[in-house]
Amino acid sequence: MKSPRKRQGSMPQRGRPRKTLFSSDDTDNGTEGDLSGEASGSSDYTTLLESNDDLSEDNSNAEKESQLPLPSTVPTASNNTTLALPLLSKSASCSAPRSDIGPSTAPPDDVVDHDSLKMQARHYKTLSNMYRKPNAKPNQSDVAQILDLEFEARRAFIDADVTREEDRPRKIFEAYPCFKDIRNAMDELRRIIGGSNCKYIDQMKGRWAEFCSKVQFYGIWKKVLKPPLPLDVRGVDFTVTLFNALPSLFPSKTTPPKRLGSASEALLHILKPGEDAMLYLEKRPLSSPVLLFDGTTSIVAVGNIPVTTLSLEDFWEGMLVLMAYYYTLHLTYPKCVATVLSVIQTEVITDAIHDQDATSAYKKAIAEWKSFFEK
Repeated sequence: MKSPRKRQGSMPQRGRPRKTLFSSDDTDNGTEGDLSGEASGSSDYTTLLESNDDLSEDNSNAEKESQLPLPSTVPTASNNTTLALPLLSKSASCSAPRSDIGPSTAPPDDVVDHDSLKMQARHYKTLSNMYRKPNAKPNQSDVAQILDLEFEARRAFIDADVTREEDRPRKIFEAYPCFKDIRNAMDELRRIIGGSNCKYIDQMKGRWAEFCSKVQFYGIWKKVLKPPLPLDVRGVDFTVTLFNALPSLFPSKTTPPKRLGSASEALLHILKPGEDAMLYLEKRPLSSPVLLFDGTTSIVAVGNIPVTTLSLEDFWEGMLVLMAYYYTLHLTYPKCVATVLSVIQTEVITDAIHDQDATSAYKKAIAEWKSFFEK
């Protein structure tokens, strides 16, 4: 069975096929193949991640139990077939639809299809129940386990592009309030790019620190930054300087909207004393992820939706958080910062861009970056 065809957007198509996270055998048994069993057994929520006995219920009960907003073309597979994950990709320069991706063999019958969807729907219902109460604080291990098991159905729903991109964050947050927690958004990035590599996030943070260290010297060479610069890449002053400089170091051909001002405003806005954050978000001409910083706390927002906050200690990771929400919510890079985000995508996230989808601005920027450090 083939996954849905979808149009390309302005975000570069990502080059590697995604790793398989779990097989249909794992799904039917209610356990995820790569889990180490660390999830808390004391939580009531984990009791619904069960077994083949529940799958023998009448098929009509599944429709009543399931509240999962799945598209009709969610890919499924038989008990002998590994589930192929849909690619999360958009193109920077091409409007043609991407190639179809699907399992190597078709499911033998509709019953297996139904059972696979039914189990993933139960996982979604369990996840929804965790966040039903106001100010709910579910066990993080339980949430991560269910997000692992429900990964394919969730990505099919999010990647389906059934709503306008401006409306997508609100609808996804309504269906998955767990993604307002940065930990879950970062872990979703790990699932999409790193697969079962549990060390991916730590490795990515290490690459980001190395990237920031190199940027100091590259910025001086490009005459965008002036010495002396702070060597502490985790410092607040350096992080603010970095955000302001990155769009100039890796420029895009498209100028930012007039109401936005500089291109760096697409990434970070420094709140002035007395400036209302919500009022700024309402007037902001972009619907992309952004950081609002007041000197002590950083607000993570998507469009005009304030999502969560970053502490001063975690402010240096702000760019990684923005990238996590681009991937989790399947959003397109704003054209005015598409080049710098594409560079971070390939150099830090380690997600390749197809040659045919790489813009001339990206090719020039990455060639200059690599040439500087090869001298």
